[in-house]
Amino acid sequence: MGTDLARNRATELRVVRREELDSWYDHLIRAFGGVPEPAEERQLWYSVTETDRSIGAWDGDELVGTAGAFGFRMTVPGGAPVPAAGVTMVSVAATHRRRGVLTSMMRRQLDDVRAWGWPLAVLTASEPVIYGRFGYGVATCHVNAEIDTSRVRLSVPPGTDDVRLRYAAPADVLDVCEALYARRVPLRPGMLVRQPGWERMGLLDPQSERNGASPLQCVLAERDDEVVGYARFRVRPEWEAAGPKGTVVLEDLEAVDPAAHAAVWRFLFDLDLTSTIDARRRPVDEPWQYMVSDIRRCRLLVRDSLHVRLVDVGAALEARTYQTPVAVVFEVEDSFCPWNAGRWRLTGDTKGASCQRTEDAADLALSVRELGTAYLGGVSLVSLAAAGRVRELRPGALAEASVAFGSPVAPWLPHGF
Repeated sequence: MGTDLARNRATELRVVRREELDSWYDHLIRAFGGVPEPAEERQLWYSVTETDRSIGAWDGDELVGTAGAFGFRMTVPGGAPVPAAGVTMVSVAATHRRRGVLTSMMRRQLDDVRAWGWPLAVLTASEPVIYGRFGYGVATCHVNAEIDTSRVRLSVPPGTDDVRLRYAAPADVLDVCEALYARRVPLRPGMLVRQPGWERMGLLDPQSERNGASPLQCVLAERDDEVVGYARFRVRPEWEAAGPKGTVVLEDLEAVDPAAHAAVWRFLFDLDLTSTIDARRRPVDEPWQYMVSDIRRCRLLVRDSLHVRLVDVGAALEARTYQTPVAVVFEVEDSFCPWNAGRWRLTGDTKGASCQRTEDAADLALSVRELGTAYLGGVSLVSLAAAGRVRELRPGALAEASVAFGSPVAPWLPHGF
């Protein structure tokens, strides 16, 4: 039960029944502005929604809150896919703000995740200010870019001309693209192993959401009869007095090596009747940024993406590997999940790790939120210490742990949920 502070009565929290899914989802849509989704999009979300991991908050007979979780496996440093609850579809009715409904749902959800034996919970936030108090830290960012292809040139590496490009209907080559995506997942922290049904999200193409652009298109990059890259995109035609100024709207792109990556990006740069590439949710270290002639005319915007919460500190820190040998004792503060609070001794290297309770003196002090921020290797503990979020208690421990926690590639969440 969650306490309704304004009315001094209990709010019931329980798992959503299948027959309640329509009203549960209607409540969610209203909380996010009330604009109906196309039927095909709604049905697709229904097909992947795990109702046994979805909860609602009821004030009497009135549904006033929603929260769900997807059963994901997420790549962590070292390449292992680790169980993670993908927290999603969180909403509270505007009539029930500031009454503890959200806190009650977050409390119930994290208790459930712990009971499921999953060490991590992750989410993307419509409002980033909300989730820090529940122990979530911003662990990945992504780049949005608007590239002026009329003035920016691409310098490609040797071998690019050996890659053949061909158009294909997106649905016809879905399996091929998914197989290539699966090859990429272990190579970058933050990527999600695609669960059954999620592959269809990449084909979602309601006309009402194209904003004047074409239906979804796909191009494959091939070498020696092997698919080595792909891009899914739309083209939004536009004309002015001087001529065409269309936009390429990039939806998804993967490639296995520098030449394939360059070939796909060069194709996008050279599309006829266009002068802009609108690329959203791309990795912050994606190679095309180091191939362009003028990065300023690419109008980069970095945004927060994946927020990570360690539900089981010991299991989470043992699940990943570390760039350099590390032996450090953390003093962890976690008021929302008190089972994590206290001292933990982490020892690890590139082969594995152990993280156990200890009574030894602490080397570093921080909250579980900072551990979540640093967990995937995209934010250094040194940076967090500079912000006053990590305290060094043993000289040298901060630098040692910070290097060990790093990742050679930036963590990245490829799609929302």
